[in-house]
Amino acid sequence: MGVKHGREYADILVDLMAAVAQIPDCYEFFEMTVEEWERLGEGERKEVLEALADDVFYGLGEDKIIQVGSAEVTYDSNYHLIDVSIGENIVAMIRLT
Repeated sequence: MGVKHGREYADILVDLMAAVAQIPDCYEFFEMTVEEWERLGEGERKEVLEALADDVFYGLGEDKIIQVGSAEVTYDSNYHLIDVSIGENIVAMIRLT
């Protein structure tokens, strides 16, 4: 099915990277431990966040909700949005158009 978007993918990816960076335990998506995450340098963390954002974006084409650590990332096709929520709080909304 895929995630329909009108914005440039590169721009969406930047926004999604910033959103998943707000998830304190986002590294769990790749089955990393907190110790492994903390050993990464800034550049390596950026690479992991970019891979995470990319995987989540394409995964949302198959599943409307993806668990990333303690957060849920949801694709709302009706409003052309990706929401990142931790508990009851929406921490980011990425518009796709």
